Amino acid sequence: MTASRILSVAAVAAFASFGAQANDLYGTDFEARFQPSRDRASVQTEAVQAVTQFKNFTPSGSLDRAPSVTSRDAVRAEAVTAARSGAIAIGERG
Repeated sequence: MTASRILSVAAVAAFASFGAQANDLYGTDFEARFQPSRDRASVQTEAVQAVTQFKNFTPSGSLDRAPSVTSRDAVRAEAVTAARSGAIAIGERG
């Protein structure tokens, strides 16, 4: 056998052994730890606690948004003008 054939067989054997061990590495016991029934209140409590961990979390009502002064027709006219002038990117630009 040539050296390249021996290396290719060794590589296939190594990948096969890694694939056989992957079953234990990625948490296959997830189903064993699953709780099939929980009460609604505990799930909602966990959800409220998890929401505060999001990156851009702001409590509702904390943002005082000013009403928009631009009408729908004005925005539509600007969009038509931008589309005709080619200012809107379409497709991939590379």
